[in-house]
Amino acid sequence: MAAGSPSERHEARRSPRSTAGKLLLGSGFLVVATTTVLGAYAGAALLLGLADLAPLSSLAPDDGRGALVVGGVGAGGLTGLALPLLVLASARGTTDRPRTPWPRAGFRALGLLAADVWLVLVALAVTQLGWLLPQQLTTTVAVFAVGFSWTPLAVAPWEGTALGRRLGLRGPGTASGSDEPD
Repeated sequence: MAAGSPSERHEARRSPRSTAGKLLLGSGFLVVATTTVLGAYAGAALLLGLADLAPLSSLAPDDGRGALVVGGVGAGGLTGLALPLLVLASARGTTDRPRTPWPRAGFRALGLLAADVWLVLVALAVTQLGWLLPQQLTTTVAVFAVGFSWTPLAVAPWEGTALGRRLGLRGPGTASGSDEPD
């Protein structure tokens, strides 16, 4: 048995982070947080702008506009969070996590676009409740509908499918996460 408490052993194994590494980590967090917030604002503004113009003006009742804001925040925030991380994973790698090839990153970006379209479609469906319900209730339903609409995609066992292997997800049968079948 090793001497010392588990926390002391953990501290001994962990390499200290340099000041430059701390600054780089902090600036990366700041960039990702900024793009997430700006993406959320841009998504909400885009959907509200489309609701004011001809494409969605007849589909979005006045009491359903809050659902469009919720959908825009969800889609824009997701994009603002994921795109910088995809670019970072494609540009930098370590020995533990190698750099993501650009074709695989592009495939993941297309998956992100599909998730954004899904969130907008869910928001548009909830917007239709504005014909029946008051605005506050429609917005509340939109928060739950948009917030939980991606849950089936998150809990699906993608690792065992061809799409999961294509994305490089590691499953019980894939030790390296490569594109080769087992």
